[in-house]
Amino acid sequence: MTETAQTEAKPKIHVVLAGLMIAMMLAMLDNMIVSTALPLIVREFNGLDHFTWVVTAYILGTTVSTPIWGKLGDLYGRKTVFLTSIGIFLLGSALSGMAGSAMLGGPQDGMVQLIGFRALQGLGAGGLMVGVMAIIGDLVPPRERGRYQGMMAGIMAIAMVAGPLVGGFIADNLSWRWAFYINLPLGGIALLVLITQMHLPKYRTEHRIDWLGAALLSVGITGLVLITTWGGNEYDWVSPQILGLAVLALVSLVTFGVVERRAPEPILPLDLFKIRNFALISGVGFLLGFAMFGAMNFLPMFQQYVQGASATGSGLLLLPLMFGMLIVSIGVGRAITKTGRYRIFPIIGGVAMTIGMLLLTRLDVHTSRFEMGAYLVVLGVGMGFLMQTSMLIAQNSVEQRDLGAASGAATFFRSIGGSFGVSLFGAIFSARLHDQIAERLGAQAADQIGSGSAGGGSDPAVLATLPAAARDGLLTSLANSISGIFWWAVAFAAVVPVLAWFIKEIPLRGAPTEAPSDAPAEAAPAAVAP
Repeated sequence: MTETAQTEAKPKIHVVLAGLMIAMMLAMLDNMIVSTALPLIVREFNGLDHFTWVVTAYILGTTVSTPIWGKLGDLYGRKTVFLTSIGIFLLGSALSGMAGSAMLGGPQDGMVQLIGFRALQGLGAGGLMVGVMAIIGDLVPPRERGRYQGMMAGIMAIAMVAGPLVGGFIADNLSWRWAFYINLPLGGIALLVLITQMHLPKYRTEHRIDWLGAALLSVGITGLVLITTWGGNEYDWVSPQILGLAVLALVSLVTFGVVERRAPEPILPLDLFKIRNFALISGVGFLLGFAMFGAMNFLPMFQQYVQGASATGSGLLLLPLMFGMLIVSIGVGRAITKTGRYRIFPIIGGVAMTIGMLLLTRLDVHTSRFEMGAYLVVLGVGMGFLMQTSMLIAQNSVEQRDLGAASGAATFFRSIGGSFGVSLFGAIFSARLHDQIAERLGAQAADQIGSGSAGGGSDPAVLATLPAAARDGLLTSLANSISGIFWWAVAFAAVVPVLAWFIKEIPLRGAPTEAPSDAPAEAAPAAVAP
């Protein structure tokens, strides 16, 4: 590329990156925006016993679709595939906002409809997240990629706090349905920018998509999520339903492994896991998603129910998390670009995240907002070291032709960790809350709140009207149940620095230093200008 072409292309790259940031913001924002609106949704649809499925359905849809989107982008070109995923996401957003409305039959089926539409949203979001990372991989060489992926991590940090904050503002001042409708104008802007400004090389092969492998993977993962959601809660662990799901998941995943080894274009190339760094960082991503997404969804609940914050206030109380993650992620991205080194960052991040989760186990009815904010800063710092470093290492471990598959796999393992975390922690929370309330207020009160029929169980404002003894018992039960979740998160987060310790420092391609002979070669990044 000539010097003139480079000068012309650079501004256009920045325009494209702005569109990609909006798309990433949409995917991450909708993962978190529902958390502060959930109490209103639960109250309207009387569905406290299924509230975690509003989150789980979205994460599950994201999880099962990311390997498919990544592979489709490798085979058919990323632009068309990426724009399609935005369209699906916006359709799911519009339908989620309409769930339980008169147009769709009224509120009696509202929770079921919302869960289904959230799954559709998740299918589109899977394409957004893997597409953004793969497109950056096409446009930017790895040595420079740290800076841009650090920026993306900053966007994710903002979304993780802006989601609850915007959701809280909407819940306090508008209908909760606008938590979904807000995606439509933002998504329209992203579509316009990317359709007109993004020009990528088209990759196409004559191989067919491995639909059988995709179906088997989806069935197996869904079965595992249902086991963690229903086991010990809806059904006994040794019930026919749970055992049947276990058999279904096992058979599906074993068959998936056989199919992938024979498929000409496997949806999740198993040979990638022979690469040491890729295998290790996939494990890190799984544990990161498990601990982070699994536990994060309970923070607004603690702030609203136990600390008495409004929906908007609970979003503001998450700002320390955002600042910790934003500052560190941008700083780490710049450091990687400058030095080309990255191995130390996931180690530090794993330690910091574990300490943050450990501090959050101290939450109780007496925890001040300042104290909780200090804990969230530590957690945000840990996540800032980890979020995009893990994606960078995954992409640097494979050849350019497998960039989409690697990006999809990295996103997949983080998403499946989050899906397992939300469902497992949700089941643990429900069981623990029932036992705590039964111990303090009696079995009848526990059954009423668990079914959503007790006002205090579905609306924080009603807590003030309860008798003092009942209110104190309920608040203590909620606080103990939520803090107990973070003990589980600690157990998973503590493994992250252990795995990260064994990552090998392979120089980033595009760096002045030559890559070692065992590192895969990478094609030059694609131009953006037509």
